[in-house]
Amino acid sequence: MRTHVYVDGFNLYYGALKGTSWKWLDLPTLFAAILQAHHDIAKVKYFTARVSSMPDDLSKPQRQDVYLRALCQYRPEVEMHFGHFLSHRVRAPLARPMPGAQRSVEIVRTEEKGSDVNLAVHMLNDAWLDACDCAVVVSNDSDIAEAMRLVKQQHEKRIGLLTPGPRKPSQQLLKHADFARHIRPGALRASQLPDPIPGTNIRKPARW
Repeated sequence: MRTHVYVDGFNLYYGALKGTSWKWLDLPTLFAAILQAHHDIAKVKYFTARVSSMPDDLSKPQRQDVYLRALCQYRPEVEMHFGHFLSHRVRAPLARPMPGAQRSVEIVRTEEKGSDVNLAVHMLNDAWLDACDCAVVVSNDSDIAEAMRLVKQQHEKRIGLLTPGPRKPSQQLLKHADFARHIRPGALRASQLPDPIPGTNIRKPARW
């Protein structure tokens, strides 16, 4: 079965990878281990955004860049698609304001924009082009539910849902899925890229 996997990169990171030592992740190997043998994974489409350096972590963009280069070099079936970040000042209420003190503060809110829309558009376009028989979504973002419904009902494709980490799957996504599984720690641990990447000088960053 021709299978495309659509990965919401930040959903995967915050749901299953943050705080672990398994971020040097070989995505095709991971999905081959989770999906049944009849799935022929032709494409893994990875949707993310370039991160910015932070005052306490100036090398964050460099580490991300090394990982993305390593993944594309080692796994040519992986495609990268980038959204972007937006930062803006907003006022937010304090959870426990002191009597007589201000009740809100100004904060900088940073949001990743574009990945969910890009994922939905690619999944719909691939179904329209009959590029795959099964679309597997790696996310827990209910905004993707309508795209899943259209791919299943209008194009008669099978839909899989892989939920990052131990969270309960979104009910909005589940109702359009033909099958659903969790991405568990054991699978992440067993699906790491080689270090270094063969034929290159690309190595896993020390803090990755």
